[in-house]
Amino acid sequence: MNFTQMHERLRLELLRRIQRGSLSVSLLARQTGFRQSHLSNFLHCRRQLSLEGLDRVLAAQHMGTADLLPANLPTGFEAGAETAYVPVVSHATAMHEPIVRPSAVLSMLWVPAALLLAARSRASTHRRAWERFVAILVPAADAMAMDPIVQPDAIALLDRHYNSLTQYRPGRLNVYALRMDVRLKLGYADFSLTRLMLRPHNLAFPVELTDIAPGESPGDLIVGRVIQVLNEH
Repeated sequence: MNFTQMHERLRLELLRRIQRGSLSVSLLARQTGFRQSHLSNFLHCRRQLSLEGLDRVLAAQHMGTADLLPANLPTGFEAGAETAYVPVVSHATAMHEPIVRPSAVLSMLWVPAALLLAARSRASTHRRAWERFVAILVPAADAMAMDPIVQPDAIALLDRHYNSLTQYRPGRLNVYALRMDVRLKLGYADFSLTRLMLRPHNLAFPVELTDIAPGESPGDLIVGRVIQVLNEH
């Protein structure tokens, strides 16, 4: 990873912390001694930090360079590789963390490399900076609405570079991981007026609605397309 990539990963992590309310530009300015305008320019890609500045920000946020490394590198995509591994993460990490920190990895999921290489992306501009593939555990309560496609304690493999409502294959509904308020849920998705609809496979469960906030698009609530479900047998 080069110096520019480190800057971008740090910028995304700081923005994530600001969006979640655990950090502000003014607080970071007090912690580092930088002017707020200087930090704002960095966060909005108008300037870079020096190596010394990078160290000051990392120290202020109790981070190390290891926290900027992608958790799923190496990916197993080396020439001739048959398998790749994907980090299994919490629902909160899948929804909110563009870069998966090593400390956020619960375990690793080995999958056929061809499955990931063949996956077509359809990402909004800002989502292209996110690490693409993550996997999540699906507890029994969340799986029931998608039974029998998703069974209790399944693992769902997500492509976070597919946050479009366009069908991946004509005539076949996409299964999505969606951010519904503060929770991640699996289901089919539709958009109507200012609401995103989560529809279950199991018709015994209701359709759920969530409002699109001002300045957001439906794609902002799509965590990713489910490209594989590993159910326990």
